[in-house]
Amino acid sequence: MITEASFYLFNATKRRVFFRNVQILVPATWTDHNYSRVRQESYDKANVIVAEQSEEHGDDPYTLQHRGCGQEGRYIHFTPSFLLNDELAAGYGARGRVFVHEWAHLRWGVFDEYNNDKPFYVNGRNEIQVTRCSSDITGVFVCEKGLCPHEDCIISKIFREGCTFLYNSTQNATGSIMFMPSLPSVVEFCNESTHNQEAPNLQNQVCSLRSTWDVITASSDLNHSLPVHGVGLPAPPTFSLLQAGDRVVCLVIDVSRKMAEGDRLLRLQQAAELYLMQVVEAHTFVGIVTFDSKGEIRASLQQIYSDDDRKLLVSYLPTAVSTDAETNICAGVKKGFEVVEERNGRADGSVLILVTSGADEHIANCLLTSMNSGSTIHSMALGSSAARKVGELSRLTGGLKFFIPDKFTSNGMTEAFVRISSGTGDIFQQSLQVESVCETVQPQHQLADTMTVDSAVGNDTLFLVTWQTGGPPEIALLDPSGRKYNTGDFIINLAFRTASLKIPGTAKHGHWTYTLNNTHHSPQALKVTVASRASSLAMSPATLEAFVERDSTYFPQPVIIYANVRKGLHPILNATVVATVEPEAGDPVVLQLLDGGAGADVIRNDGIYSRYFSSFAVSGSYSLTVHVRHSPSTSTLALPVPGNHAMYVPGYITNDNIQMNAPKNLGHRPVKERWGFSRVSSGGSFSVLGVPDGPHPDMFPPCKITDLEAMKVEDDVVLSWTAPGEDFDQGQTTSYEIRMSRSLWNIRDDFDNAILVNSSELVPQHAGTRETFTFSPKLVTHELDHELAEDAQEPYIVYVALRAMDRSSLRSAVSNIALVSMSLPPNSSPVVSRDDLILKGVLTTVGLIAILCLIMVVAHCIFNRKKRPSRKENETKFL
Repeated sequence: MITEASFYLFNATKRRVFFRNVQILVPATWTDHNYSRVRQESYDKANVIVAEQSEEHGDDPYTLQHRGCGQEGRYIHFTPSFLLNDELAAGYGARGRVFVHEWAHLRWGVFDEYNNDKPFYVNGRNEIQVTRCSSDITGVFVCEKGLCPHEDCIISKIFREGCTFLYNSTQNATGSIMFMPSLPSVVEFCNESTHNQEAPNLQNQVCSLRSTWDVITASSDLNHSLPVHGVGLPAPPTFSLLQAGDRVVCLVIDVSRKMAEGDRLLRLQQAAELYLMQVVEAHTFVGIVTFDSKGEIRASLQQIYSDDDRKLLVSYLPTAVSTDAETNICAGVKKGFEVVEERNGRADGSVLILVTSGADEHIANCLLTSMNSGSTIHSMALGSSAARKVGELSRLTGGLKFFIPDKFTSNGMTEAFVRISSGTGDIFQQSLQVESVCETVQPQHQLADTMTVDSAVGNDTLFLVTWQTGGPPEIALLDPSGRKYNTGDFIINLAFRTASLKIPGTAKHGHWTYTLNNTHHSPQALKVTVASRASSLAMSPATLEAFVERDSTYFPQPVIIYANVRKGLHPILNATVVATVEPEAGDPVVLQLLDGGAGADVIRNDGIYSRYFSSFAVSGSYSLTVHVRHSPSTSTLALPVPGNHAMYVPGYITNDNIQMNAPKNLGHRPVKERWGFSRVSSGGSFSVLGVPDGPHPDMFPPCKITDLEAMKVEDDVVLSWTAPGEDFDQGQTTSYEIRMSRSLWNIRDDFDNAILVNSSELVPQHAGTRETFTFSPKLVTHELDHELAEDAQEPYIVYVALRAMDRSSLRSAVSNIALVSMSLPPNSSPVVSRDDLILKGVLTTVGLIAILCLIMVVAHCIFNRKKRPSRKENETKFL
């Protein structure tokens, strides 16, 4: 597939791009021993995922795209059935061509040029057209009885059941790959001359009517590249087969004097105990290193088989800080490499979890060594001074980076340790954080709440309670059946101030209620963390992955926060997703993330919830945690998976014959979750520079409107869009500037000089609300009336775009461009298509010829009857 794709891509990009090296990470369970060992590659970093998909969602190849036009996506997904079943693959076309279609989504941020939700539209010539690119691609309507006119298939702008549109297998059009690469003639991306700007598809919506080739050539891959000389094809790609070996982890822990500040050591002990007792998977080799000005190995690699092995490792965690004020991070990392190399002499594929609170001016000394080590370094910076430099180690090795604020009321360190899973993609072995609550509780007061253990989890369930000072609080835990667990049922670690309870077998599904009573004489922070594993291999649990678009920004550029909420590989809809952002100084900011296809969110209902974040209090590091709750009364999964798919082709017209492919499996909707669910995940950290000290002027405009739609209703145009906010997608903007033109280039490249629509009576709604506005193009200005004067009876297209303005007169970027066909007067009949015009012309011509022939025959007969009179009489009559 990929070799074929490489050659196809090379020609499609006009001899510029091909695949040179491909790494394939195979499962650890495969027994062939000829595979190379992984270095920093892992399943969760892959460009392409090959994984089973539950039967209710079929086998569509698709790309998960969470960002805007021209920006990289998350991954491409193929099912084993798509790769192995030739009959199934026939509906999508050659696999190499499908791969190029998906690769363009992933790498270059272009979008599909078909639209199953809007399969046809009325163009600017008042013709009913099928949504496609280019518009030169031809086909016919097919209903139950065979070929049929469009009038039999389209009723009140809806496809009649049993109808479909089939394309001719033989075409002259060469584009476009983002529409239908399965057509043999399609060998390139639509460019400026072949792009269909009228089609209502995602490419036009998200990329403001730009062609896919225009977007691709603007990428860094092609922007300055020249075609490869000659006429030959490049060499085929080389493939490396990789496999992860034994999982090897080393905790590298700072014990310098700075760890005594802000209860850092205590919070580390509590989080590391949870990691060792619950999060790290069985059969993992684990070692522990501490460092101040020099490194020390506290525990060599030990493999985890039982809870006793876990408890032994916990006993090696540091119990006190040293008197040494110096922090030598490179010394700790070097010792960490010594530990992980015990297994097979190399650090390849290993993981270091680095926790430090000290700034180290000499960290650059081990950056190159770390990058080339083959090990992945996840870093946790405790306190602001360490954050930025330590994060560089993670960036270079592909690890996660976390910033932990100096607040005991934050559960950030626990959430960071839970986030560090194996990265193998085996969700059934991964520990999922179900609950994370932290509150300051007054003396003799209680922290009480209810949490849910949903039916997809329950195995290896751990309840962890931590406190700040003195002895444990009074604990009461009630399971769904009414069984009660008290403080005496928990394992108490007074040194680390933790109380843990592991539920044997599978925890009962439903609502659990807990109560913590602060028996200490002063207020203190009490925390509850619940983690669990999947209850059955037959049902994928809901998962949450939180992340940011970039890990650093410069004021006033915002950060986009994302949360990927899925069940297996399928998006979960209608969840309540809340992000908590903690700065180095100041109060946390709480923000609800949305999946409405507006603002920061690109595609509606794709399970990726997002929001702009711009509440920057100070320069420095910010920590991100996301909580998800889902009610059992709301719909759970999208069907099918929204986003960008390879187009399934039901059949073709070949030599005037209908050839159908095997019908696509539409699947079924799964049973709803009875109790709902909750999940918690750390999103790591990001840094912001250049934030002015003290109050600063408003520098955040409304966000770009990306979902503007236009519809013709009689002689009016009805616009609809999602309202932006005062600051990006938060608050309420002040006004809108709506402009239109009959020229796409005028409104796209010179918006300020397009025709202004009077929208003074339009009062903006709060961000996220759906706005509507109606106007008549012919009554807007005399300028448009003048444009239409010469051809007022002809159909024409109006292009419309808008932008929002806030109280500080800051303007958003110009929205996506919507177009609407202003057709003929109501008594005129629409023309169907260019092909139908040709057909009607031919029929009319044939009819005229037939009538002429009939007249000639009749005249000839009359003439013969009158031949009998004399020649002289005839001559007289003729004269």
